[in-house]
Amino acid sequence: MIEQVICLFLAGCAGTFISMQASANGSFRRNLGDPAFASFFSICGTFITACALMLVYRPPMPPLPVIRATPWWNWIGGPLGAMIVLSGAALTPRLGAGAFISAVIAGQLVSSILLDHLALMGLEHRALTPGRALGALLVVAGAACIRFL
Repeated sequence: MIEQVICLFLAGCAGTFISMQASANGSFRRNLGDPAFASFFSICGTFITACALMLVYRPPMPPLPVIRATPWWNWIGGPLGAMIVLSGAALTPRLGAGAFISAVIAGQLVSSILLDHLALMGLEHRALTPGRALGALLVVAGAACIRFL
């Protein structure tokens, strides 16, 4: 139980990082005048951070057959991350941080419960129950409230 609480707390911290990242990238876009360059420079920071962590932790290289055997969808995380950064840079200044992040969270939740229900991308099956559907609907409604009320 305590492990679950710690994991939820850390996930909440990641959520604060996402909203701060969107706000920083939106400001970067305003300062540079272009969401593509704001995204590019942000992703450069991600790459530098990842390289620094690899140098500090020095994990062993996975064997080449293991790398080759990974499913295709394991490789889309980087491009999807780039799209998230670009979206934040382009949309946060237009929508505001609250509306942007609430819409992102709504999209994440709807997509996530469908991925769980369909057991896609290596996830275990977790049924789409009425309670889970209602929870997602409430988050979508909350995102609409944040933007329009």
